[in-house]
Amino acid sequence: MGKISPFRLDAVLAVTVVLVQLGDLLLAEGPIPVLGLVLVAAAGGVMLLRSNFPRITLLLAVAGALAYGLVGTPSIVQSLPILLAVYTVVDAGHWKLVVAVVVPALTLSITGDLLSQERPLREVLQQAGLPAGWFVAAAFLGWVSRERRAYVRQVEERAAEAERTREEMALRRAGEERLRIARDLHDSLTHSISVIKVQAGVAVHLARKRGEEVPAALAAIQEASTVATRELRETLDVLREPGQSSQGLAGLPALVERASAAGVPASLATDGPERAVPAEVGQAAYRIVQEALTNVARHAGPATARVRLAFGDGELAVRVTDDGRAVPEKESRPGVGLIGMRERVTALGGTLRAAPADDGGFDVHAVLPLGAG
Repeated sequence: MGKISPFRLDAVLAVTVVLVQLGDLLLAEGPIPVLGLVLVAAAGGVMLLRSNFPRITLLLAVAGALAYGLVGTPSIVQSLPILLAVYTVVDAGHWKLVVAVVVPALTLSITGDLLSQERPLREVLQQAGLPAGWFVAAAFLGWVSRERRAYVRQVEERAAEAERTREEMALRRAGEERLRIARDLHDSLTHSISVIKVQAGVAVHLARKRGEEVPAALAAIQEASTVATRELRETLDVLREPGQSSQGLAGLPALVERASAAGVPASLATDGPERAVPAEVGQAAYRIVQEALTNVARHAGPATARVRLAFGDGELAVRVTDDGRAVPEKESRPGVGLIGMRERVTALGGTLRAAPADDGGFDVHAVLPLGAG
């Protein structure tokens, strides 16, 4: 059930005030003053201002009660608008106004009773004690409501601060873990890749110095080690500064060209009008193609790879197929590369199929939503 709006609550209170005061007039002895009926209706109308203008509501309620005292017989029921206004004003934090308005009005009412009726002061004070007690009770309830609301707000702020603290700790720990991984990768891989790159470069230099033709495999090793060094550097930068990777769709032509130079003839084709894609989608597409071409080189044997990008309505389809030795009847066992590929696609809300194709070879088909993030 939804929470009732302040205006509807004020409307309900206005109708209630009119009905209760009207019932009090009907039950009272003597004729009903016409001006009293007008003041009862006005008291209900004042309640419509209670939520938005609590102080004005209190002033009007007190003025209406004093005016009613001039034309009719006052009762505690006729003080109902003042009680509601006192509660609202104190709940809003304006308790000084209550003291400044209600106390003089109550004093004026007691003085009027003393002057208009020949009764002892003790009797008058006893009769005034009941409404005074109701005013104090209304003010106390308003104070309790305000304090409770402040307590709830404080608890919510503490909970939000605790949540922020937990998130900051988690981010800090994740950052520390990324830095540790970056250090380990740098210490374990950078040296080995650098040695491969240097040795391949020396071998290429000696072959050219002797006037020999540089073997294609040796040139591919040199190129691959150069690319691996650059990508490792980018990976380390991403670990230290997340979201800074520059690999995307623009790097696919060079990636396909390197695969061809390394002994895996590959081609790249595009369907649909090309358009910009989110950085994370472009990076995922690049890594999917990279992993798929690596798997062709490792597992497909002599094979030709075909890379196709299809720009659809709100999605990017990436497909890498080969004509290698995978057969449809043989169940493929996913390796770490395929698992990582699936995790990338799932994180973006896409779908991935990686399995032997119906006509032989292997087929990797990923669909990435362009609205992923």
